[in-house]
Amino acid sequence: MLAFGVTIRGACVCLGMFGLIGCRAAPPMAQVGSAPSANPAQSIVELRRELEKILADTHTPGMSVAIVRRDGAEWVTGLGKSNVAVNQAATEQTLFRIGSVSKGFVALSVLKLVNEGRLSLLDPVRKVASEIWFENQWEHTNPVLVVDLLEHTTGWDEMHPREFAKDAKGMTVRQGLDYNPRSRVSRWRPGTRMAYCNTGPAVAAYIVEKVTGKRFEDYVRQNLFLPIGMRTATYFERPSQELTTLYKLDGKTPYPYGNLIYRPSGAINASAKDMAAYVQLYLNRGSIQGTEIMPASSIERMESPTRTWAAQEGLTVGYGLCMGTGILEGFVHHGHDGAVPGGLSEMDYMPDNGVGYFYSINSDSAEAFTRIGVAIRAYVTRGLTRPAVPATGSLPANAADYAGWYEPAALPMRLQEYSELLLGLRRVYFADERLRVTTLFRGSYAFAPVVGTQFRAVAVEGPVATAALVAPNLDGRFIQLGALVKRIPCWLALGRIGLAACLLITVVSTLVYAPFWMLAEHRKMRSSPIERAVRLWPFIAVVSLLAAFTISEVCTRDAVPRLGNLTPWSFSLFVATSVFGFAAVLSAIVQWRARTQQIRSGVRWFSIGVTVVLVAVAVYLAKHGVIGIRTWS
Repeated sequence: MLAFGVTIRGACVCLGMFGLIGCRAAPPMAQVGSAPSANPAQSIVELRRELEKILADTHTPGMSVAIVRRDGAEWVTGLGKSNVAVNQAATEQTLFRIGSVSKGFVALSVLKLVNEGRLSLLDPVRKVASEIWFENQWEHTNPVLVVDLLEHTTGWDEMHPREFAKDAKGMTVRQGLDYNPRSRVSRWRPGTRMAYCNTGPAVAAYIVEKVTGKRFEDYVRQNLFLPIGMRTATYFERPSQELTTLYKLDGKTPYPYGNLIYRPSGAINASAKDMAAYVQLYLNRGSIQGTEIMPASSIERMESPTRTWAAQEGLTVGYGLCMGTGILEGFVHHGHDGAVPGGLSEMDYMPDNGVGYFYSINSDSAEAFTRIGVAIRAYVTRGLTRPAVPATGSLPANAADYAGWYEPAALPMRLQEYSELLLGLRRVYFADERLRVTTLFRGSYAFAPVVGTQFRAVAVEGPVATAALVAPNLDGRFIQLGALVKRIPCWLALGRIGLAACLLITVVSTLVYAPFWMLAEHRKMRSSPIERAVRLWPFIAVVSLLAAFTISEVCTRDAVPRLGNLTPWSFSLFVATSVFGFAAVLSAIVQWRARTQQIRSGVRWFSIGVTVVLVAVAVYLAKHGVIGIRTWS
């Protein structure tokens, strides 16, 4: 289960291409950034050289980059190639796909209508768009509000694989929302937990259409793109000489242009010049060259999370209205990442320091994306004085009440639950005036108390708290530790760990044992039909589970087309998981029927032990929707 879970999780992350912030399974502007560069570039010439080396090292064809100060752009350009086949250079005018950075324009559009008195962030979605289907069992007490669509606090599942795989060329926003409405089911009380979901901003964009009577893309162009100075930005495909080609990791194999089903959530194509103007809008708190596009209060609202329990405990880091706030290398940053298959982007700014940047690459390379971000941040923060770290306070009086085992409490995709409920387990305890966390596979870390129930990460010398103890509520006891986690009984946590260990032993022992009894069967040595049955069905179950593991491993890189559609890969995964469930149950039936028959003691007890583990795993996977999984439906 452990290895299988790791692999399926990787496929889930790939399926979350532009929804899970590129390659990071965390909210935008994660609270712990990369290690700062030891030797930051001291000039644009040096930075250009460093970026070109990263492109070469990682086989990344090209990139778009803009470094912006409050009073204007410092460096706006394209590097490398936008099209390898025709040797076309990337320039400041080349359109790159900015992925989820597009969501900011949904928030700006909604806020413009709010400022005009035509909409409220606190309007229930049922009131303003009753025709859009969603399910919320808490609607009477915790209705889904417009603000929840933008802060990702609806509780809805992330897009399902078939939504990611849909080529939605020509589809309207409403048609996209009607394609797979069953993904919009609240899994917890709206307005309490943040889980990234591409559908929410798309519903908000539809509301903009309904209020204004205009197509969302046209509204954005007239009211935002043109006033900001983004003359070439567009939600739609452009001629190849204007638009970069996106590539796989080899830097040579192109992706076809993807027509995203939820265009407002991630479809914008924009140049470095376009994005320089966009970053400057935020640095100047809503104004461009002295002309107010949005009130400064609207920009500040975008940067401020309000709905989650963590926000209610006073944390200022997190996800606001389609805008993230977090700590990167000791500074408070605002911004958003984005990804589509073959393209990764980041928009980031620090208004207190008057500097921001944007970059986008035309490759899947997470290594290039990360290294470029570190290099650019090192350059723009060189010479800046890091903000002071808050003084360490005392542990809250009730801190000991929060000690125990915790599991992830707000996963973006329901499909991640069966693996993350094991991989994401962590133990929280308090020692030496610190909140300490031990994880199974991701190391240990500590938080120092700051004030009240708030803490700061010890390893990240940031100026604001990044964690908080959440007041107990009807849903249980929670802690915000970058991600929200929920306390669970010790027996449940240890039971999951034990089950995973038993499964590993079961798989290895079954595979080691199989050649011996098969050889004995071939040589017609002593073996009864019932002995053959009690050994055969557990073996089939193990082989089918390994087959599912192998299929998901192969599909990790091209998960969207392979698993989002009915393909030999997705159908094989359905068959393999179905056979596993069937074989595990049949193993139990055979064991029950064999209880009164003559079987060698060793065979009986080995088969019983293996069967118990396989049935327990099958029940666990069935509970989380993995048995007979149809990723295309």
